[in-house]
Amino acid sequence: MKIAVIGPGAMGCLFASRLAKAGLQVTLVDYKPDRAARLQNTGITVESPDETLTQKVKVSCQYPTGLELAIVLVKAYSTNRLDFPPSVPVLTLQNGLNNVETLCAKVGSARILAGITSEASTLLSEGRVRHVASGMTYVGSWTSCPCDPAVSALQKAGFRVEATNAPGQMIWEKVATNAGINPLTALLNVPNGRLLEVRELRQLMRDLVVEAAKVAALEGYRFDFSLVERAEAVCSRTRDNISSMLQDVRAEKETEIEAITGEILRRGQAASLPTPRSRVIWQLVKGLERR
Repeated sequence: MKIAVIGPGAMGCLFASRLAKAGLQVTLVDYKPDRAARLQNTGITVESPDETLTQKVKVSCQYPTGLELAIVLVKAYSTNRLDFPPSVPVLTLQNGLNNVETLCAKVGSARILAGITSEASTLLSEGRVRHVASGMTYVGSWTSCPCDPAVSALQKAGFRVEATNAPGQMIWEKVATNAGINPLTALLNVPNGRLLEVRELRQLMRDLVVEAAKVAALEGYRFDFSLVERAEAVCSRTRDNISSMLQDVRAEKETEIEAITGEILRRGQAASLPTPRSRVIWQLVKGLERR
């Protein structure tokens, strides 16, 4: 199966390396020619608690011919800059809201697969990542695109993957969790687990998740479990992980705050639902970006 993984960040490198190691025909797509050339030469190194492996991966600024699946792992703010070959299924495993809608506008909903992953990975340097914790990946068809080939490919690469009939629900679940964890870790410069150790931080994380869940409910999403408990479980499981938003802040890059907390604010405001804690957190992270 010919697969393109778009984006050489922490998750893109992890997924491309694992897929290539499994013997699939993978191209890591990077918009920077100089970086693509370096990664093509050096390969991708993935550190894990058990081993450190370097995997040779094809890296290019172009899609390969005969492409059968494109996996989008760029930052949410880059989604609208992407283009795709005709007729190729497109799977988004990105953080945040509105990625699916943006991709549907580009290629049509019938080609879109959507999902989430809770794999935890930190970009240490160009082409070198630390796989902090394994997690589940869920993939589903947004309207009518078959998801079995994508699920099979990811399973072959050793990821724990399940098909879902409700990808929108899964996306909102992750967004609510991220809304509680990512901005706070970015603002405080702490790993995920620290949020459980300070009573006031833990309560603020809970409050942010609750606000996100209320906005999700406006869009018809209901959860048969506690999203607050889910966020706390993520913090515990990924105690030493540096969230993607904190990685961006440390690298002095733009964060995904707009696609997470910003979207929660906009959607809540459209329905006249106050989200006061989310607004303050959004303002603080925007200020952090512009230091």
